[in-house]
Amino acid sequence: MPSKRKIRLFRNGRNQALRIPREFELEGNEATIHKDGERLIVEPVSTGGLLALLATLEPVEDTFPDVDETLPPLDDTEL
Repeated sequence: MPSKRKIRLFRNGRNQALRIPREFELEGNEATIHKDGERLIVEPVSTGGLLALLATLEPVEDTFPDVDETLPPLDDTEL
């Protein structure tokens, strides 16, 4: 894969745009962009799924109520 390729910039309404050549295509439908000096850095948005999201959350320290407390014991239930 080439590391550089010359492209043309164009206007799309009030926005400046560029076409990303096939060999530089990103996965997914979203990306982030930021400026580093004179460079524009475009990175795909990671879609790690639910497990990746849960891994970023802090543990919950709250005490939860015992929801089984008001239920009759399993031995006393009728079928």
